[in-house]
Amino acid sequence: MRVTSLDHLALTVRDIEATCAFYESVLGMSVITFGGGRKALGFGSQKINLHQAGKEFEPKAGQPTPGSADLCFLIDSPLADFVTHLRTQNVSLVEGPIQRTGAMGPIRSVYFRDPDANLIEVSVYESLEQ
Repeated sequence: MRVTSLDHLALTVRDIEATCAFYESVLGMSVITFGGGRKALGFGSQKINLHQAGKEFEPKAGQPTPGSADLCFLIDSPLADFVTHLRTQNVSLVEGPIQRTGAMGPIRSVYFRDPDANLIEVSVYESLEQ
């Protein structure tokens, strides 16, 4: 037995609507409504289930806390174009572009924060960057 991929993860947030708006406009994710009005963010073949702080879906993490995540997403466009997009969305960079190591090799990354102050890293594999 071995793990083959990530299907979904849960992110605890203060304001589900603000989170949906941010991830939709800044990262191009789609908002999914499922199971009794719950919300998730879809991208590729994965999703992020959103839990409202204090009203988390059971079972849940031992200490669900808004702002405790550090997530890295891969994009399919040049990082410079994404940085320009961040500026048009009034999103401030925390760091980058900078070289890091991804799961499959060298990546170029930028870092910024979402509405809950989660650290978001957006990256492109150096071998794919134009």
